[in-house]
Amino acid sequence: MSFKSVLITAVLAIAGAVSTYAIAPPDTIQGTGGAITIQPITHAALQLKYGNQVITIDPTMMGGDYNTLAKADIVLVTDIHGDHLDAATIAKAAKPNGTVIIPAAAAQQVKNGTTIANGEKKTIGGVQIEAVPMYNLQRGPSAGQLLHTKGRGNGYVLTVGGKRFYVAGATECVPEMKALQNIDVAFVPMNLPYTMPPDEAAGCVKAFKPGIVYPYHYMGSDLNQFAAALKGSGVEVRIRDWYAK
Repeated sequence: MSFKSVLITAVLAIAGAVSTYAIAPPDTIQGTGGAITIQPITHAALQLKYGNQVITIDPTMMGGDYNTLAKADIVLVTDIHGDHLDAATIAKAAKPNGTVIIPAAAAQQVKNGTTIANGEKKTIGGVQIEAVPMYNLQRGPSAGQLLHTKGRGNGYVLTVGGKRFYVAGATECVPEMKALQNIDVAFVPMNLPYTMPPDEAAGCVKAFKPGIVYPYHYMGSDLNQFAAALKGSGVEVRIRDWYAK
């Protein structure tokens, strides 16, 4: 079986392992002009709400009822794989006049998307968006091949309500993540063989020290190991159920 087939099988397994509708309760943090709501959805999908502004990241068919979730002014897509991108779900998730931000590699899958490359910045509806690299350093289908290649996908740093949010996407502990500064809330992945194990993810978090970190994109990982590795670091670890049933 090819590695692509393995990945497709894994995506289908995730889709079958979670409910279409069940999602964890939201959290809130205080922004400069009011509360910012953080809504876990499923796997790599989440939503941020601030005032009338709604931002949804990586909506897919894996879970979340996008007919009832708030429609997004901005949809962010991190990568081309099916656990991050589903064109039909994006159409359900976005407002009719919403903006869909994508890496260029996703342009064939998402029509009328606005492309952004690693290192590029855009401001949309008052939300500052910076695309940052997300990629594998060593893990892939075979020696010398990587599942996520540098420059193809995007992580994102968003400034919403005066707070800086980092959505890592599917990545290992790359130098660009370690070099991040002034991140208030981070969403960091940890699952093998696609991203990194919990101890590696915790080491990366220690390097850039966000105020709050959420493990996400973590199916099958030991989140207690991640939390234990960050004990005493000054980083608040928030474990939420991205695979609610």
